Amino acid sequence: MREALAEANKALELKEVPVGAIIEKDGLIVGRAHNLIESLKDPTAHAEVLAIRQAAQNLGGWRLLDCNIYVTTEPCSMCAGAIVLSRIKKLFIGTKNPKAGACGSVFNIVQEKRLNHFVEIEEGLLQKECEQMMKSFFKQLQIK
Repeated sequence: MREALAEANKALELKEVPVGAIIEKDGLIVGRAHNLIESLKDPTAHAEVLAIRQAAQNLGGWRLLDCNIYVTTEPCSMCAGAIVLSRIKKLFIGTKNPKAGACGSVFNIVQEKRLNHFVEIEEGLLQKECEQMMKSFFKQLQIK
């Protein structure tokens, strides 16, 4: 999760919503990314989607079997869907997203029994650090 936080810091430096994602397989990082929505003018340029794309390219296929994803903030519905479709084994979440989270807060897409893949979830990794980063970012937006 520390590597995901480092990615979130890169987003913060770009004035992006500070979300970072790391994909790991067998202890090696195979994908890493941070939000680039504003920079790329692309609503799909979420950290999770970009990390999944990179991992798929690095591993030579779209099925990310036996991979784990570490995300500083609970994924949205788009990212949760991408996690399911890429067959990621386990999702580690830093902090919940009570307004748009789709992995337990608003929806739980990654564990929807009617879908073809079920993702394990572990929450609260470096929760205070992840939560503080998001709160500070949005507080700064309110000040301006």
